[in-house]
Amino acid sequence: MLNPAAYFDHTLLAPTATSGQIVQLCEEAVEYAFPAVCIPPDFVPLASRQLYGSEVQVCSVVGFPCGYNMPESKLREAEQLLEAGADELDMVISIGRLLQGDEQYVSDEIAQLVAMAGAVPVKVIIECCYLSRQQMERATELVVAAGAAYVKTSTGFGPSGAKLEDVKDLVSWSAGRIKVKAAGGIRSLEDVLAFIAAGVDRIGCSSSAKIMQEWSLGGR
Repeated sequence: MLNPAAYFDHTLLAPTATSGQIVQLCEEAVEYAFPAVCIPPDFVPLASRQLYGSEVQVCSVVGFPCGYNMPESKLREAEQLLEAGADELDMVISIGRLLQGDEQYVSDEIAQLVAMAGAVPVKVIIECCYLSRQQMERATELVVAAGAAYVKTSTGFGPSGAKLEDVKDLVSWSAGRIKVKAAGGIRSLEDVLAFIAAGVDRIGCSSSAKIMQEWSLGGR
């Protein structure tokens, strides 16, 4: 059975996260060779120090979790994260602007942040649970056109997280032009393998270590 470790953004974005938990998260990421940890902005310097010399990337979030920050605020937040040592950025679009059909606003805020980030991968969270199929497809096209590295399903703070049918559609609409990250409510090896089979490139998950233990004890 496929080793799922290479797909995990090992995630801790709870408002109650502590320094000790971030250190543990980083240690687990190194132990299992996860591609990245995904953490709150204020812990980026700590994680960057903790992971120095390892292959694990430090990912943090911009405009999280609601996405309604001004574009200038998102840009400044992203700049601060990069200065603090972030290697990847997960940004939330202005969901309300997309819902009202203001695609130019959404396109511009993504493109500006992608341009500022340069070689740093930007994963764009479109929060599928609030969108119709048509809106999800249009959002995917906007993310592709803006030059981001990934389109991402969810923050994990909405009414629902990643759904398999949404991921299959995102993969289809992306058509290999952009990568897909699933996140939110993914807590079992069975779910992880289903998302991988559907074509995701990354999985944001707070249960990654537990799932790897399940895999090592017989999931293989």
